[in-house]
Amino acid sequence: MKPLKRRPRRSLLVAHVAVSVSWLGLTIGLLTLGISAFLTDDPLTAQAATRAMKIFGDWLVVPIALLSLISGLVLSLRTPWGLARHRWVWTKFWLTLISTALSVFSLRPGINEAAERGTADINLVVAPSVATATYLFITAISVLKPWGPTRRGQRLRVSARSAKAVDERSLRRTA
Repeated sequence: MKPLKRRPRRSLLVAHVAVSVSWLGLTIGLLTLGISAFLTDDPLTAQAATRAMKIFGDWLVVPIALLSLISGLVLSLRTPWGLARHRWVWTKFWLTLISTALSVFSLRPGINEAAERGTADINLVVAPSVATATYLFITAISVLKPWGPTRRGQRLRVSARSAKAVDERSLRRTA
């Protein structure tokens, strides 16, 4: 796939970071509302918190999760980082894919059920807690870029070095 030019790559990177940070903020908001609904003795507060969670779940969870996944995928496929060249990118991809699936197929139905009941159980505290920890971990590996290249990435590096050495030798012969 053809790499992105500098301006579109940087624009997409800014969009990806903004959407990913929004996902983290949304999850912290859901965690706060889940804790409030779970710990309160006031049924009106619990009902208000679960209804607010439903609004966030209905309008924001799926679009933000999908935008984060898609923008990260495009960045990985259209930049030198590649999707399967570095372990940190590969790990980010799978954690984002799993988080997106869990958000769509587990978190949203749990929020909807709690909103219907007007009360929250411990699952609406645990799920956003795990999601928040996951997003913080993804953020950390995005910044630190640990673990080095994958086997595929190592093979691509070796073949790129070999191709460069052959090009340099051919240039010397023609000069």
